Amino acid sequence: MSKVVRIGTRKSALALIQTQLVAEELKQACPGLEIEVVTKDTLGDRILDRPLQEFGGKGVFVSEFEQAIKAGTIDLAVHSAKDLPMELAPGLCIAAVSHREDPRDVLVTMKGAMETGKEIIGIGTSSPRRQLEAMENHEILWPGSKGVQCGILRGNVHTRLKRLEEGSFDGIILAAAGLKRLDLLGHDGYDFRFLRPDLFIPAGGQGLMAVEAREGSEAAALCQAMDHREGRLCLTLERAVLQLLDAGCHEPVGIFSQLSGERMKVWGISRKNNITKRACLEGGITPREIRQMAEQAGKELG
Repeated sequence: MSKVVRIGTRKSALALIQTQLVAEELKQACPGLEIEVVTKDTLGDRILDRPLQEFGGKGVFVSEFEQAIKAGTIDLAVHSAKDLPMELAPGLCIAAVSHREDPRDVLVTMKGAMETGKEIIGIGTSSPRRQLEAMENHEILWPGSKGVQCGILRGNVHTRLKRLEEGSFDGIILAAAGLKRLDLLGHDGYDFRFLRPDLFIPAGGQGLMAVEAREGSEAAALCQAMDHREGRLCLTLERAVLQLLDAGCHEPVGIFSQLSGERMKVWGISRKNNITKRACLEGGITPREIRQMAEQAGKELG
């Protein structure tokens, strides 16, 4: 492979920032390496008026980059780990996982909006998981409220914030990681309510970046130098639970883990047959222990 590594990414500001973070780590680990960024508009970026579950699920953000890796037009692709489908294309792998940025969800409202004392609040989110958790925890989400009504909200972070500013919703739920990477948390026009990850359980992989490559390729080998141990362990456990539950973007499932020393703790939430289930488990970090913990979480959430 040449000293030029071609990295594929979506065109959004957040995707470009995340790709730049990966590129900088690669260049630090491999002095002299040159990076070429290749951008694409994916199907998920082009269709914004329908929930993902109506036209292909998480794969709509990933499949075109997988095709490009297999065709040899790019060497790597940078994804938000929570966007990865449960099964990667044959012959591809997660070559590196980043450190975890703040994994929490955040309720974003216009400045002072929460002081109006509304009883039924309009929340913008197309995520079944966020819809479930907003309904389950509406009094924590918006003190004094008696319920929520959720509406479809798609697009990049700035598009979603514009919908909030236009009055389409009382509040919208976004990932803290994206807001931090875009340097939006200091914006004077909004209020931010950070939601506890043990109550508002994040999506599997939230806050993590995943670098996809062809298995056994030189590009994949280069990525080993930037693979983050804690991020890798957490993503392995969270994706194992999601795979056991056969959970894509269609199901209201949250799964979040943390590493403390040589132990891991995992929280989960799901809803099936009108019953909400929660799980909270702790275990070790060997591959066998992670698998056992995932299987137990899958049983409790399934």
